[in-house]
Amino acid sequence: MTTDAGNRPPPNPELVLANWRHELDAAELYRFLAARERDERRSALLLEMAESEVRHAQVMEKGLAALGVPIPAHRMAAQTRVLELLARVFGPRIVYPVLHGMEIAGTAAYAAQDKATAALAGDERSHARVLGGMVEGGRVERWHRSGGGGTLRAAVFGMNDGLVSNLSLVMGFAGASADAKFVLLAGLAGLFAGASSMAAGEYVSMRAQRELFERQIELEAAELAVTPEEEREELALIYRAKGFGKEEAERLARTLFEDPGVALDTLVREELGLDPGELGSPWGAAIGSFIAFGVGAVLPVLPYFAGAGLVNVAASCAISGLVLFGVGASLSIFTGKSIFASGLRQLLIGAFAATVTFGLGKLVGVSTGV
Repeated sequence: MTTDAGNRPPPNPELVLANWRHELDAAELYRFLAARERDERRSALLLEMAESEVRHAQVMEKGLAALGVPIPAHRMAAQTRVLELLARVFGPRIVYPVLHGMEIAGTAAYAAQDKATAALAGDERSHARVLGGMVEGGRVERWHRSGGGGTLRAAVFGMNDGLVSNLSLVMGFAGASADAKFVLLAGLAGLFAGASSMAAGEYVSMRAQRELFERQIELEAAELAVTPEEEREELALIYRAKGFGKEEAERLARTLFEDPGVALDTLVREELGLDPGELGSPWGAAIGSFIAFGVGAVLPVLPYFAGAGLVNVAASCAISGLVLFGVGASLSIFTGKSIFASGLRQLLIGAFAATVTFGLGKLVGVSTGV
């Protein structure tokens, strides 16, 4: 929710005092990090941000004086001391993600306060973007975000969900010594119900995500149209955070802003971390989830097309076990863990779920005389 610039709340002494403490803490922390940052460009940026936070604190001091609130002695907050300790032990980069989130939260909080404080929200936003560029050097490997990688992970997890859920369902009916036709009916019903539910959930989720991304791009386009110079300066700051020199970053930003279309595309990629051409397809996600879940869910059911009995139960378990191990081994591609350990873990999880439902089915079958 935004606040009308002409109808802002009056200054709140407690909020202004809290803001003052926060700004002084941030200035001290940025100076601390700058002294330990090996990259000279990053160190310079951190010092600039520290100076900005000091100016913000001075604005807060004027506000407190106008409200008749005495300026107390400043004592660093425990959270800031912990962040300094982490940076001292593990290096400055360990705390950049935390600071990035804090600056984003500060931007939203300042924007909703009194006029003098709201005027500082833009600086807080710039700090957030600089810190976002510093997180892991501002680089996110393509395989983490690519559509192919996401599709593969979705397929693997969808197949695993279908396999484990339907294996458990089938084993529950098998434990109750149900006829083959009932086990088969239950398995097929579970397949279509589960696959449909997965597809519907993925469609709604992907649609909402895509609309959110499109809205963010629209807002970025509006900001570019209204305040192009500010957006260009923020892009230059992002490039500086990535390691470019000040003049080189500003020159690159100016070149990109010569074409409004290129400027918007670059801002969307660099500020929002989005690829405008890869926002995701709701229908593609839904169909992919339906197929992946269905493939996994049909495997435990296959032996029951030939009838019921211990042989069919054993065959269902054997097929499911092999595929579960394979799915777990496939997950090691994303986790970097041992193929054998990942496969065995997934096999044990599936076996546990199937054993529990088999036992419950057995108990229900005995108690009801099915």
